[in-house]
Amino acid sequence: MKTIKDLDIDGKRIFIRCDFNVPRDADGNITDDRRIREALPTIRYCIDRDCKIILGSHFDRPEAGKYEEKYSLNPVVKRLVRLLKIADNIQLAKDVVGEDAKSKAAALQGGEVLVLENLRYEEGETKNDESFAKELASMSDIYINDAFGACHRAHASIDAMAKEFDNEHKAAGFLLAKEVNFFEKTLQNPIRPFVAVVGGSKVSGKLEALKQLVDKVDKIIIGGGMAFTFFKAQGYEIGNSLVEDNLLDEAKAVMDKAKAQGVKFYLPVDVVCSMEFSENGIAKYLPAQEIPKDWMGLDIGPASSRLFREVLNDAQTIIWNGPMGVYEMDKYSKGSLKMSHDIADTHATTIVGGGDTADVAQKAGDVEEMTFVSTGGGASLNLIEGKKLPGIEALKV
Repeated sequence: MKTIKDLDIDGKRIFIRCDFNVPRDADGNITDDRRIREALPTIRYCIDRDCKIILGSHFDRPEAGKYEEKYSLNPVVKRLVRLLKIADNIQLAKDVVGEDAKSKAAALQGGEVLVLENLRYEEGETKNDESFAKELASMSDIYINDAFGACHRAHASIDAMAKEFDNEHKAAGFLLAKEVNFFEKTLQNPIRPFVAVVGGSKVSGKLEALKQLVDKVDKIIIGGGMAFTFFKAQGYEIGNSLVEDNLLDEAKAVMDKAKAQGVKFYLPVDVVCSMEFSENGIAKYLPAQEIPKDWMGLDIGPASSRLFREVLNDAQTIIWNGPMGVYEMDKYSKGSLKMSHDIADTHATTIVGGGDTADVAQKAGDVEEMTFVSTGGGASLNLIEGKKLPGIEALKV
């Protein structure tokens, strides 16, 4: 896979697939612009080489063929203007491959930037449609993929479009190359002890990753809603806690495999319980094996946090994917925030999966203390699982 530095791009017309799918509040204001900031090195590299730059990204899931203001990339363009400090040289097209986008793309001068509207306004994007990909490709000489967070999706701007270019005219941007490098190098040759911290609500979304991690790590810490499937697999009462009954055998198999391979497997020893899934209910700390029938576990307790901190103490490499509880509710966010602080406080190489995990690290104020925070939750999980990502494979063709 080539990177942008391997191509002759001076003065060329460049399409950069970015991931500007950033969180916004109810008023449409961007609450975390990390994904935009992470794309800046590639964009600036092209500006410095007098390229004519076209940026494409999706945002959320609009209904195809229907323009809705709330899904527009207009707030992203305003943030780019502020970050790049090139107000006169950046504009937003009114469409994706329509008359406005094509005329503005054709009129671009060196060092100017055009942002296409939300790619998912076009039905062909999510359908990986070849004719739509050809239209996108017709606007540029070179294709750069810098959208790691979307690389696990076989969408037109990620997969079909990349195949319209030969190896001399397509490459990875700096962010994509950095992401792939970090995960692949860490998983192939980690400095030990290597600890995986895996949380989140469901085992099903992370089962394959867990199976792969058992073969690679020295210790595994489990938290979040998925812990209750492991508890039930051991025969413990979990009350009304989240559980996947169809995966009890799989959960037991993961624990058995870890034991057989000498991998230490840690589950919470206490949990924060409530009778209702809301901030208003009464909450109490209970041993993990004493959850009453009508109660549910919503976070790890303080004893679990202390145990997990001890487990992390000698780690040299830590990979973290998934929160320890319902962190969106302040009442049940302590376990996740404490985990973030404890990982940040180690002397280990710390890799944080994107999505919710990156959100927790941001909320905890620990992003700067982590070695690497991924911009893609699903994509990073797929890399851990050993799956081939369409966006990366398309650059190799």
